[in-house]
Amino acid sequence: MNIQSVISWVRAETGVASEWIFAAVGGAIAVIVALFVHQIAFRLLRRLASRSDSESDDLVLRKIARPTRYALIALALVLIAREVEALQEVWEKIAGFVMPALIGWIAISLFHALINTMIMRADISHEDNLRARRQRTRLTIFSRIGTFIIIFLTIGLMLLSIPGVRDIGVTLMASAGLAGLAVGAAAQPALKSLIGGFQLAMTEPISIGDAVIIGGEWGWIEEIRMTYVVVKVWDERRLVVPTSKFLDEIFQNWTKTTSQLLGTVMFYVDPLTKLDPIREKFFELVESNARWDKRVKHMQITELTRDAIEVRFLMTAKDSPTLFDLRCDVREALIQWIATEMPEAIPRQRILTPEPLRIESGGPQIGSPGGTAMGGTPQAGPQG
Repeated sequence: MNIQSVISWVRAETGVASEWIFAAVGGAIAVIVALFVHQIAFRLLRRLASRSDSESDDLVLRKIARPTRYALIALALVLIAREVEALQEVWEKIAGFVMPALIGWIAISLFHALINTMIMRADISHEDNLRARRQRTRLTIFSRIGTFIIIFLTIGLMLLSIPGVRDIGVTLMASAGLAGLAVGAAAQPALKSLIGGFQLAMTEPISIGDAVIIGGEWGWIEEIRMTYVVVKVWDERRLVVPTSKFLDEIFQNWTKTTSQLLGTVMFYVDPLTKLDPIREKFFELVESNARWDKRVKHMQITELTRDAIEVRFLMTAKDSPTLFDLRCDVREALIQWIATEMPEAIPRQRILTPEPLRIESGGPQIGSPGGTAMGGTPQAGPQG
């Protein structure tokens, strides 16, 4: 039994000659059949996907379930419209909008399913995740670029189905010289940021999860978009930075090649301090700390002033947060140990004062009775 025989049977049974009623009945039958076929097909596909250990199959099915449902409905309406003239007239008026929209929807769903599948494979939960973070960054940026292109093409195809819009577009393109320059000048910052997003994807100065210092703030790259980058600061604030800032200005990327870092702790001790006990204590503190990655531990004398010796302690850790905690641990332990065991190492200021003037007794004193008064004459003693 084909579609034409079904329609003839409905027409014969109802005795209604109106094409609109047959169009409604035919459309309802097409929708029901399409939904039934979609449900059966996806039930089988989910059963096959459940036998696989990979989550990619389930993700793809979830992404394309809704657009394929409406695509099957549109396909069923196309088939039934060939037999019903009234339905065909209606479909011809809306097909130019519906079909490009459905195709674009399916394309975006498949594209996002592919991108999400590749992101799932780029695991960033382990410590050495530089390659995975770079891969996720590229996929995130390319996902937004691809989505923009698909939407742009879909809207273009939908507008091309309207003859009036095509005529207006040709007229505007022929007479848009000065207006185009004005719009281009006004949109220059947005275009600069948009092009900056492409440059970030190609040159990779930053990746998602990188530890950076920009604008005097230290934080992690949390999100990269086409026109801006979100930086999560250490105190839970978010910085929204234009992408062009990462291309035009200098910034620090602490995890560009690896997350391992070398840190310092500066100390100032008295110039008379014995340094070997401090070195031994520093080595003991670093080696006993679980945050040290066993790469570098070193003590250097970097400066000598009149009042203090500048001591620099070098240590390494697997990443910046661990290094910060390690530096704090070593600094606190050394301060307590020096205050308890070597208080003489604490810097202090020394002031040397001259000795007081000493005058020997028995000699002549200025202004004394036996001396000579200033500006007077010696007086004779008593006569014998």
